[in-house]
Amino acid sequence: MADFLVIVESPAKAKTIERYLGKKYKVRASLGHLRDLPRSQMAVDVENNYEPRYITIRGKGPILQDLKKEAKKAKKVFLAADPDREGEAIAWHLATALGIDQTSDCRVVFNEITKDAIKESFKHPRKIDMDLVDAQQARRILDRLVGYSISPLLWKKVKKGLSAGRVQSVALRLVIDRENEIKNFEPEEYWSITGDFEKDKKKFEAQFYGNAKEKMKLQNEADVNAVMATMSGKDFTVNRVVKKERKRNPSPSFTTSSLQQEAARKLNFRAKKTMMLAQQLYEGIAVGKEGITGLITYMRTDSTRISDTAKKDTIDFIVDNYGEQYVTQKAAAKQSAKSQDAHEAVRPTSVMRTPESMKSILSRDLYRLYKLIWDRFVASQMSPAVLDTVMAELQNGEAVFRANGSQVKFPGFMKLYIEGTDDQKEEKDNILPEMDEGDIVTALEVTPNQHFTQPPPRFTEARLVRTLEELGIGRPSTYAPTLDTIQKRGYVTLDAKRFIPTELGEIVHQLVLEFFPDILNIEFTAKMEHDLDTVEDGEVDWRAIIDAFYQDFEKSVEVAESEMEKVQIKDEPVGEDCELCGSPMVYKLGRYGKFMACSNFPECRNTKAIVKHIDVKCPTCKEGEIVERKSKKRRIFYGCERYPECEFVSWDKPIERPCPKCNELLVEKKVKKGVQINCTSCDYKEEVQ
Repeated sequence: MADFLVIVESPAKAKTIERYLGKKYKVRASLGHLRDLPRSQMAVDVENNYEPRYITIRGKGPILQDLKKEAKKAKKVFLAADPDREGEAIAWHLATALGIDQTSDCRVVFNEITKDAIKESFKHPRKIDMDLVDAQQARRILDRLVGYSISPLLWKKVKKGLSAGRVQSVALRLVIDRENEIKNFEPEEYWSITGDFEKDKKKFEAQFYGNAKEKMKLQNEADVNAVMATMSGKDFTVNRVVKKERKRNPSPSFTTSSLQQEAARKLNFRAKKTMMLAQQLYEGIAVGKEGITGLITYMRTDSTRISDTAKKDTIDFIVDNYGEQYVTQKAAAKQSAKSQDAHEAVRPTSVMRTPESMKSILSRDLYRLYKLIWDRFVASQMSPAVLDTVMAELQNGEAVFRANGSQVKFPGFMKLYIEGTDDQKEEKDNILPEMDEGDIVTALEVTPNQHFTQPPPRFTEARLVRTLEELGIGRPSTYAPTLDTIQKRGYVTLDAKRFIPTELGEIVHQLVLEFFPDILNIEFTAKMEHDLDTVEDGEVDWRAIIDAFYQDFEKSVEVAESEMEKVQIKDEPVGEDCELCGSPMVYKLGRYGKFMACSNFPECRNTKAIVKHIDVKCPTCKEGEIVERKSKKRRIFYGCERYPECEFVSWDKPIERPCPKCNELLVEKKVKKGVQINCTSCDYKEEVQ
């Protein structure tokens, strides 16, 4: 019979850990939380110092009973939930439910599921960290107070099934604010002058910079003509050459946030999918004779710290496979002030398990994510890339052009990995011919180019996660569920992988903004996150943080209950009758926007998708509006609502603002790397978003 009982969160982990620990240990899974606040009520006693009322989660009773039986038989119980706030809270709830002394050495934490890491962790059990538990409780109770106060109001005043919360409301605000920026954007004209040059039969490009004294902006065609008038002939004199050696350092290993962002950029993964796959890699994959083994460290972290052992093994690997010149000499990167440094960055548990060696045992998506994590980690321990950069100034009359060139002198970490960018631009060597001061180069062509400033791009998942992180809103574990929630509630939709707010999202946002402005105040919410972090550091009692917030919040709830008017999402007549029963059809607002339904509901349940107007006038007839339609093969296209009188049709989505160059129709063209706005009449194009 086993002497020790170990309780982990997932069955997959339980099997692996039991195999590592041997016959004296029995390992069982709690399947996540066993106790929580009930869903049916607030369950926070605000009159009694915010005391939470926890219950056994519905359906988890039999699991708890089994664990109680096993705990009674065991000489000692170890609680080995995940190494974060949530895991600490699970351990505390288990200790409470099973009658385990919380001050005893009952808590075991490990950052990776490998034999050595598991055995080492059991040599150093500790007591439950109540500061971590209180940090989790504070967030849970604060979110409950906010959600269970505002959500019922939205149910009563708007429609059932809605919700609001600290992080999700700010995320929705960011999407709506960005949409308003785009709608209100007015393009401004500016110009550039590009020169194609040649020296010693080698061609290169340079851009107009200014005059000999200063940089100049070209705001209109008159500015361009004035510059062009100062130039004569095709000969330009090289009046300055600056050569520099520049180093580029590798990015640190992944945090949860940077992993989600990079997986979105490079693998096209949604945040939710990235976390699901990372969980599988962490909990373990069957690896030949080793059996089920965790391939990566714990994936919920905002630390970039790497253990000394992992560093040493990686440096040995780099020396063996790339050579000593590829090993980094730099000190470890500094942690951010709010980083939870209880565990490491996301990294492979063994650098020797190369992506190539794992390819045959991993699914395509697991392999791609593992390769991304492995490449980034190994690259983080490699030497900087060394680039030779050259800047040459060319002058003709008063006009000064600048040519910039760069060339990789030593690839360093770039031999293995280069971080992605949101605009997906690829950097390439731009090699200039050898030039010295006083040399003459020939201009083959000098071309003025008209440009217009562009509106800011809509948020992708990666960009929204990065923005929330930069603002100090939410934590690693909250980003994926937050983005999932605002989509499930129907507050936003994804178009070309970019967030667009829905009418319902706008309504909810406006109500929260009017009655609960602090919830949407970014500085206020960021300060609240910081205050909650101080609980984890043991600097302040969690109840004091909650109380400081709730005193004003409670008053806002009272005002909202008496003054928030019911939003009548009216059943607007469509102007046509139901083909099934003859009753008038009306517009209704559903989870995914408006649709047509029979007014004789529930007797008649006929519904139809509505023709979606996109607020763009038809460029052909100038009378009707462009509407979104679907072909027989369900492909979206756009046409005039006056069809068949007007036959305008387009596969590309027309947009509201006209071309700033010729005032004709602009359309969104889907290209390989995103969406590009093109004019249907002239050569005007905007950068890919």
